[in-house]
Amino acid sequence: MNFFAHQELARKQTRRMVVLFTIAVICIVIAVDFVVMVAFGIAGEVRRGSAGTGPGVVVATSVGVLAVIGLATLYRISTLRAGGSAVALQLGATPVPVDTTDFAYRRLRNVIEEIAIASGVPVPEIFVLEDEVAINAFASGYSPADAAVTVTRGCLDKLTREELQGVIAHEFSHVLNGDMRLNIRLVGVAFGILVLAIVGRKIAEASGRARSRDSGGIVVLGIALLVVGYIGVFFARIIKASISRQREYLADASAVQFTRQTEGIAGALKKIGGLSEGSKLTSHDGEEVAHMLFGDGVGYSALFATHPALTERIRRLQPQFNPAEFAEIAAAWSQPRRVGEVDDPDASLAGFAPSRSSQRASSVARRAVLPAVSQEMRLSANAVANQVGHPDTGDYAAAAALNMTIPEALSAAAHGREQSMAVVYALLLNADPLVRKQQIEMIEHYHDPGTAAEVVALAEQTKSLHPMQRLPLAALAFPALRRHPRSKLQTFVIALTQLIKADGRVSLDEYCLAKLVGVQVIDALNPAATRVMGRVKLGETAMELCDLFAVMAEYGHDDIDGARRAYALGLNEVLPDIKPVYTPPQDWALALDRALPRLDALAPAGKELVVRGLTHAISADGVVSVNEAELLRTVCAALHCPLPPILQQTA
Repeated sequence: MNFFAHQELARKQTRRMVVLFTIAVICIVIAVDFVVMVAFGIAGEVRRGSAGTGPGVVVATSVGVLAVIGLATLYRISTLRAGGSAVALQLGATPVPVDTTDFAYRRLRNVIEEIAIASGVPVPEIFVLEDEVAINAFASGYSPADAAVTVTRGCLDKLTREELQGVIAHEFSHVLNGDMRLNIRLVGVAFGILVLAIVGRKIAEASGRARSRDSGGIVVLGIALLVVGYIGVFFARIIKASISRQREYLADASAVQFTRQTEGIAGALKKIGGLSEGSKLTSHDGEEVAHMLFGDGVGYSALFATHPALTERIRRLQPQFNPAEFAEIAAAWSQPRRVGEVDDPDASLAGFAPSRSSQRASSVARRAVLPAVSQEMRLSANAVANQVGHPDTGDYAAAAALNMTIPEALSAAAHGREQSMAVVYALLLNADPLVRKQQIEMIEHYHDPGTAAEVVALAEQTKSLHPMQRLPLAALAFPALRRHPRSKLQTFVIALTQLIKADGRVSLDEYCLAKLVGVQVIDALNPAATRVMGRVKLGETAMELCDLFAVMAEYGHDDIDGARRAYALGLNEVLPDIKPVYTPPQDWALALDRALPRLDALAPAGKELVVRGLTHAISADGVVSVNEAELLRTVCAALHCPLPPILQQTA
């Protein structure tokens, strides 16, 4: 199942959630109406056929219950509008500093950064539940631009680098496939249908303390609402279970596809089964986020389980698995390895020395070779479309190489809150002294002379970057960028636009960098409003598609005939029934700015055809330049279809 099929599945699961939520609300309303009818003697009126006040009370009760559930749902979702970090912080998680020197934190950040670059998404916020010794993790947010990945201290203490990578790859599957937005909605829906139990308990407690002679009926009403509320508990757990279990299998499979080995994620699952702490959260109430977690954090019965059985998950990864391995792991951990045993692949305790798996990952990264700036190659449209949202081990190795070979000073600046904007500005400074002087004056206008001087210093170091390291460097800067105040981020986006227009023209690499960063910043400013999937049909966007394919063909070919062939070949994949004339727009940047938001509203199947068509267009002449690849990646990012850094070639 590729990214676009996952998106369609997420849409179907959302519809299923709405149906189940509606059924749950109807049942709750009926139950509360029955309680009210009995409490006020209305049931007798109904049996006698008396008009009375019964119907009016029942209608008012129904409306009131619907209002309480609806408002409670909206309220809970609104508390999470800030995105993934809001969920983590509400659970008391500790942010991992971007400049941390702690080995466990640094290892976690390295793994997440490499996976983010390999996936073509911004580096997420990173949190640790320090009080949780169990092995668990979750991803939260509305889109990749506001995502947060949270792991327990148990993950850091008990997992090797390879196992940690498997867990993080699993969570990135949820980031990429649209599961996070559904998870946040599930939190709101569950709270909404549980709220009557909370209200009933509060009424019963308050009335019990009052000890009034007349409070008996109110206490009974409160207890009745509490009982009715447990109907909500039942439905909330059923909804979570019906939606979550299959997604866990898919995320496990995606993690294996990404890492190209089962030992990592299977090893983490085996440790959950073998160690006494397992995956159950103890310091936090895992009920609300149970459906988000890597492992079962609550201990639900089989009927309400949000995760498949542990042994079944492992057997899908390793069919020869024997549950007796759980006992072997428990026995081995009764005498854990010491930190000093650096050659032991099981050295995974807090403060750990790197294990063989981490050394192996580093050697793979060192052997990875950055691609040439322009090379003869032919792309596979199907393969590139399947790469969207589904990186593999080659993408991981390339991302590790890109990350490790970025100069240390630039990497440190990208991680620094105060320098993150300066790093992105430095990537946009023009080589022409007159234009550069104008850009520096703009930076001083929007910021201050100190920032401008820092940009100039960093620009000298960006000269040594490989062309394909520019966007990964910007991706590293993103976590620090989005910590700035909203007003400063808005100024940042305006300044980016002005910098690329300083010389009166917009180059392709300038546009790609500014558009990519701008899209991510805008998504982060208002996470809940980020579009993940739309419903617009391809035929409704013919004008925008013609402009997009004309720009791609023009920048990918030096001769008009080659551009015309590429245009026709790519557009035929998307709109086979029309034969438009190749007419590149006069202002290509403006045309793209108009087209991309409209195309972002396409349904997942339409977006898949667009990616396939663009791949056909840029590979029509067998030569794919970095500019073409980066433009394709930028378009995909604007359509919320993250693309790995290295495009898949035909065999």
